[in-house]
Amino acid sequence: MEKNYWLFKSEPFKWSWEMQKAKGEAGEEWDGIRNYQARNNMRQMKIGDKAFFYHSNEGLEVVGIAEVCALSHPDTTINDDRWDCVDIKAVCDMPKPVTLKAVKANPALEKMSLVTSMRLSVQPVTKQEWLEVCRMGGLENPPL
Repeated sequence: MEKNYWLFKSEPFKWSWEMQKAKGEAGEEWDGIRNYQARNNMRQMKIGDKAFFYHSNEGLEVVGIAEVCALSHPDTTINDDRWDCVDIKAVCDMPKPVTLKAVKANPALEKMSLVTSMRLSVQPVTKQEWLEVCRMGGLENPPL
């Protein structure tokens, strides 16, 4: 089965990559999403899909790789059936964080959602974009 690739944005003062890694194999709910497009993206996710973990506002860089470890389910932080979330777990650090500036400067990534839909907190990533960002980050054998 073909895996999909994603990007999750988080403000590091609210939920950092270090906090995500501390959750270990159990992972953590990616809660608090109140955007329909981001929610719909999470509803499409499958167990084992890989994702970039991106620090927004501070850092503006891909700092790690995560994996979806629980399918879309009701967000436990709100009593409203409209809002779902998935659980993700940390897989590995990005050896060299990939900055937004570097992504924007790379012609191969000009159509990446991170460039074209910057405000969207949960974004799809194509396999070609996945491989290119991993290459930029120094991952010789990126998790697929």
